[in-house]
Amino acid sequence: MHVRVQAVIYWLPHPCLLKIPDNIWKEEILVIAARVQAVWLASFLLIVAACQAPSTPPADRALLPEPTVTYEAAEDDMGARVEHGETISDIDEVRRQLHAQHHPHTPLETRRIPGAVVAPAMDNVDDFALSKEDLITINPGPGEYVHVMEGQRHGYQNLTIGITYTAPGGAPPMHTHVGEEAHVLTAGQKVLYALGDEIFVKEGPYIVNIPPMVPHSFQNLDDQVAELVVIFPTNVWEYDVLDYFPFNTPEAQALAERARAESDDN
Repeated sequence: MHVRVQAVIYWLPHPCLLKIPDNIWKEEILVIAARVQAVWLASFLLIVAACQAPSTPPADRALLPEPTVTYEAAEDDMGARVEHGETISDIDEVRRQLHAQHHPHTPLETRRIPGAVVAPAMDNVDDFALSKEDLITINPGPGEYVHVMEGQRHGYQNLTIGITYTAPGGAPPMHTHVGEEAHVLTAGQKVLYALGDEIFVKEGPYIVNIPPMVPHSFQNLDDQVAELVVIFPTNVWEYDVLDYFPFNTPEAQALAERARAESDDN
């Protein structure tokens, strides 16, 4: 870090220009003035050197603690299979045909929030204002968790919101939603995106618009946890997982490495 330093050094007037009493030797005054000026100059040079010295990088910060999924692997109270905190269902033929109209990839499964839906009474402030710890937590992929406020469980008519815990290198599987989605990142972090056929890096703060049925995923390129806000105009959390992962290609890996190198240079 370079800091611009502006300083003014006030020099004593030359002793020869002063009216000095006869009982004081001018040579002594010259010595005193020179010493004062030397002290001032040395102090100024020390300040400049300190400001121009390279800053010491901060010690590595610990990552945020990894969340715990709400529902363990088993069956939920509706008899459905539960893995990584989500209900897993087979793709039906109608949904398969819907995918075929939008992209060439094969859908593997549909994922939803487990358990029966119990709508809150919405008669207490605790029904309206919740912390992350109050929300259902799922684990869609390695290093990827989502705290989900599913609309039908929290009094919304047409809104579902999630807050991700995306660890460095973490990513969900490539997937689609029947409806549109928005991603919001307020921190200045870099995230690698796959959106349809496009692979790109976006640095926060940003908003990303994800249209209905467009395959997408994202991967955190930062060295700290990224917390994206994901927003859906529906009161149901649901997505379909596809049969490929976009970030294993040489092109995607090269793009990620360039983005990380640029961050290191800065």
